[in-house]
Amino acid sequence: MFGNLSRQDWILFLGFSAVVLLAPILFQPIGAAYPAILEKFCIFGLFAIGFNILFGLTGYLSFGHAAFLGVGSYAAVWSFKLFTMNVIPAIVLSIIFAGIFAFVIGFVSLRRSGIYFSILTLAFAQMSYNMAYSVLTPLTNGETGLQLTLKDPRIIDAMFITPGTGLPRSSLFGLEISGGGLGGFYFTAVALIIGFYISMRIFRSPFGLMLKAIKSNQNRMRYTGFNTRPYLMAAFVISGVYAGLAGSLMAAVDPLAGPERMQWTASGEVVLMSILGGVGTLVGPVIGAAIIKYFENIFSGFNENALNSVFSFLPDTVREPIVKLLSLFVGEGWSLTLGLVFMAIVIFLPGGIMEGVRLLTSLFKKGGNGNKPAVSGQTQPAE
Repeated sequence: MFGNLSRQDWILFLGFSAVVLLAPILFQPIGAAYPAILEKFCIFGLFAIGFNILFGLTGYLSFGHAAFLGVGSYAAVWSFKLFTMNVIPAIVLSIIFAGIFAFVIGFVSLRRSGIYFSILTLAFAQMSYNMAYSVLTPLTNGETGLQLTLKDPRIIDAMFITPGTGLPRSSLFGLEISGGGLGGFYFTAVALIIGFYISMRIFRSPFGLMLKAIKSNQNRMRYTGFNTRPYLMAAFVISGVYAGLAGSLMAAVDPLAGPERMQWTASGEVVLMSILGGVGTLVGPVIGAAIIKYFENIFSGFNENALNSVFSFLPDTVREPIVKLLSLFVGEGWSLTLGLVFMAIVIFLPGGIMEGVRLLTSLFKKGGNGNKPAVSGQTQPAE
């Protein structure tokens, strides 16, 4: 199922791993070096990688992946409440429940393709959100969300650990994961690296080639007698498992699960992450996730006081209009800036940020001598 990696793939993997592990140092200049935001980069990067296996390889656009994210979160918190604060059982349960849930939804949704598939996944996600919000209140605690309490049994921990006075923290055999420390970041970072490696192996495998062929021309494959449904189902389940794993990591760093994680906006967010970074690329979805979470958590914190500080060297008559203009795009206006960036990417770089990287790379490879490749008079086939 998994293919061999080339030398370029290993270079990409090692470079990606180095950037992720050195993030607390590399992201200091942009103000995103503290563990809480780095954990979000890793978790949503993992979420986007899994979504990209489905959307990027098969072309099937799901608007319901937040359902698996929520299921993973709820399964992890229940593991913390019933068994132990160790994150390993929580992750295992999240993967199992998310995989089963993805299989059920995929079994129905994959009977259709195109916009009908997207609407079906959206309908399932909204049903899941409404059930978590009201119908399944004994399991989800409704709008309040599922949280840890001092009355939780934690059967395994009770046999080996003397309970303290406060709520316990999630851990990995003694290493604290929750609490906003570097331990939580590096745990999510290792999960992201492992998820990226598996995704790379899938992309380079015969299985990944089959998925790309389905995206290219599924009807032609069917006419040759090839059954595409098992491959689509496998891609859908793998993608759902990635989302469930991301949900368990969200619960691990912050032991809380609420229905808002299953809302349609969360599903739409991962679509934007993939498109912004580059659909069908390995690194693009992670870059898109980091950009969106940076705008949401860091860029949104800029205000007029920060702008006045930046432009303090200017006279008041010049500084005030500049600050008023720029204040429309920072702080509460961060979504406007992100929207403009997204529009620019879609219009000028339809392949996402990674297309821009490829263009720059090809430019440098030419040596900047201005030589252009010869233009053929023949019409090139459309991709």
